[in-house]
Amino acid sequence: MTQTTSPLDAEPVPDLGRLRAGFSGEILTPADGERYDDARTVFNAMFDRRPAVIARATCDGDVVAALLFAQSARLPIAIRAGGHSVAGYSAIDGGVLLDLRPMKQIQVDPLARRARVGPGVTWGELDRATQEHGLATTGGRMTTTGVAGFVLGSGSGWLERLHGFACDNLASARVITADGRILTANETENPDLFWGLRGGGGNFGVVTEFELRLHPVGPTIYGGMLIHPRERASEVLRFFRDFMHSAPREVAGGAILMTAPPAPFVPPELRGQQAVSVLAAYFGDSGEGAEVLAPLRAFGDPPVDLVGPMPYLDLQAITDAGNPPGRRNYWTSDLLTGLPDEAIAALVERANAATSPASVTIVAPYGGAVAEVPEDAVPIGGRSAPWFYHCYGIWTDRDDERHIGWVKATTAALRPWARSGMALNFFSDVDRDRVRSAFGDGKYRRLVALKDRYDPDNVFRMNQNVRPSSMRLDHGRLH
Repeated sequence: MTQTTSPLDAEPVPDLGRLRAGFSGEILTPADGERYDDARTVFNAMFDRRPAVIARATCDGDVVAALLFAQSARLPIAIRAGGHSVAGYSAIDGGVLLDLRPMKQIQVDPLARRARVGPGVTWGELDRATQEHGLATTGGRMTTTGVAGFVLGSGSGWLERLHGFACDNLASARVITADGRILTANETENPDLFWGLRGGGGNFGVVTEFELRLHPVGPTIYGGMLIHPRERASEVLRFFRDFMHSAPREVAGGAILMTAPPAPFVPPELRGQQAVSVLAAYFGDSGEGAEVLAPLRAFGDPPVDLVGPMPYLDLQAITDAGNPPGRRNYWTSDLLTGLPDEAIAALVERANAATSPASVTIVAPYGGAVAEVPEDAVPIGGRSAPWFYHCYGIWTDRDDERHIGWVKATTAALRPWARSGMALNFFSDVDRDRVRSAFGDGKYRRLVALKDRYDPDNVFRMNQNVRPSSMRLDHGRLH
């Protein structure tokens, strides 16, 4: 195929005639300057990649056209929905970036308690639509997170102890495969593919519609944030651990080792200082919530107590300000076999050594509905783990090595209590061993069989990749 050259920066651009003939959305190249730069920018500023072409799809036909064009032009393709992939999967150098953000359709059926959702929708947009009817499903803890990657990668959110992961609430999906077929996947149609979509990531196709189960939630819930000075972190974490051990499934929460924000509600002496916060919510009657969460509010006389009746939408946005788009991010996570005092001491020690005031360490419980889904029902595993942690390195300078080193050292310090099975969405580095261990050998083999059936050429490889069996490692080279 012939190529032209961008007059802006002399980068080769493929001949776009075939793509334009079958594509109704916007097509951008480096010659489009600011619009191109806006479209290629992603959440994690560590990735400044330059696609050869950005295809902004508006319908299924556009998705088919972009997929077939990329393969005919022998160009790699990346899929962008929310653009929140911390590992940079929604960005690409020199290939085709299929941008699904224009596909923002939302249809809510309050009687059936279902929502049909396009792949360009964010959780903030979906929550606003469903909360008009007092409904919600387990969603991202940041409003700017995309629905698509979140659901396909598992979907851990505040509602999980009551209603399961986001992938557990997927009722049906419309999927476009690498060869342009449009399939429905649910319990009765293509059930093998449906199984793989619920935690297997974007390995098998482009999902252009998600049908999600909804549940009565809000519009007002009881919850909020408590903030203590960092010197009390160990005792606060121990109390939170013991409290959650017997808390009902209506209680969601997490402890966050963070820097106190320079906000009016924070006492001056605590602003900008290392702190520990407890974020808790009760999804039920507010009076019951006040009673259930009272011990958390009473413990240690926290200098910041923002717990009370609040809109569910505010809970969903409560962590947005801590990590806005445009910062540099490096993340790791693990499931924990437990949270003994020694693990708490390690968490606090590593948090105290954070190399950036924006970095956070989070520890939170599973249990409830998460643990009740059979291990083999979906690809994502680790459901019996009682706790998990996230270590998020977040910074704005260019000293990447130092900040990444802090995250990796935290992983090493927590390794004695870690277990396999953590969802892959929460990792910046995902190699083949990590992918296999996340699913376990048996389920990984089942995912490979799905890959062989639906994407044998590994067109969808810009992800936490499950390689088809036709690809093998031989003397260090991939075939």
